[in-house]
Amino acid sequence: MENHVRWSNDIKETQGYAPNYPMIGDTDLKVSKLYGMLPATLEGSFDGRTAADNQTVRNVFVIGPDKKIKLIIVYPMTTGRNFDEVLRVIDSLQLTAKHKVSTPVNWKQGDDVIIAGSVSDDDAKKVYPKGWKSPKPYLRIVPQPKG
Repeated sequence: MENHVRWSNDIKETQGYAPNYPMIGDTDLKVSKLYGMLPATLEGSFDGRTAADNQTVRNVFVIGPDKKIKLIIVYPMTTGRNFDEVLRVIDSLQLTAKHKVSTPVNWKQGDDVIIAGSVSDDDAKKVYPKGWKSPKPYLRIVPQPKG
């Protein structure tokens, strides 16, 4: 964990912000192997490993309140993480868990959404009495629900 603290301080010094998300001290590499970030057959621990050895350990996991993984993004070491995208996905996950909707490609907070396919037209009429745009029978577009 001391390495994480040093790395976090380096990020703050060079980028202006320190990471403020949980980091795991995976000294025996069990978590990295369990989640497929390193080969399960890899032997040894974190001792002596370099950045070149750990290139695959650059994953972002979003885990829901139900303790299930909702998103995995794997970044190569050469590409910085996109926290705007991570926050966008979390917004979508929270919205779609609360309302029976889906978010389309490039959706952002406040954009139109799609009524979930599991919702019948009769049920959708109760929730969306003003109706919806429907460029295809299976594609029912409505303003993002509030709250």
